[in-house]
Amino acid sequence: MRVLLVEDDDLIGYGVEAGLRQAGFTVDWARDGQSAELAITTTDYALLVLDLGLPKLPGTELLRRLRAAGEYVPVLVLTARATVADRIDGLEAGADDYVSKPFDLAELIARCRALVRRSQGRGIDVIRHRNLTVNPVEQRVSLSDVPVPLTSRELAILLQLVTHIGIPQSRSRLEESLYGWQSEIESNAIEVHISNLRKKLGPSLIRTVRGIGYVVEKA
Repeated sequence: MRVLLVEDDDLIGYGVEAGLRQAGFTVDWARDGQSAELAITTTDYALLVLDLGLPKLPGTELLRRLRAAGEYVPVLVLTARATVADRIDGLEAGADDYVSKPFDLAELIARCRALVRRSQGRGIDVIRHRNLTVNPVEQRVSLSDVPVPLTSRELAILLQLVTHIGIPQSRSRLEESLYGWQSEIESNAIEVHISNLRKKLGPSLIRTVRGIGYVVEKA
């Protein structure tokens, strides 16, 4: 799952970026509101972690613009502005949750996961499909209760597919779930990862949709 972090404080940004990556997210980091606005118009994100006190374009104004344009990506506001009035302002601008600085990184990650779950219509983290169980928090996968070791990128592709069951995912969409701004996209990586997933999880789980991409069919 790809997340856009918008934070102009390098110390906080590096910490949040590292924590989100360790939790299994693919992270892009924008340091001002204008860069964030451009990123959102060109990339499909599962979540936006947004500071309000940003240069060039304030976070609250960015949020209002996104909602006015019909962009409903879940937004977690992360800011030092901790007054009730500030929280109300952020929520009314379209934020889905609010964390004040200083914060506990584990709580921040838990709130991020909760927002993504909610946006996908899930009440719990564990995803079950037929005899497949995927636990994004623990980054574990099992088939008929037998653990199946996956690489981080195999897991990222599997998560993209099982959180969009019945909806074909294009090669470019799967690449977006794998690669951040600093990553070099390998030409045949998706095909290789899909092949490995079929070997580990069975050939029938992931179906190729000719001319479109790949899909995990509904049960």
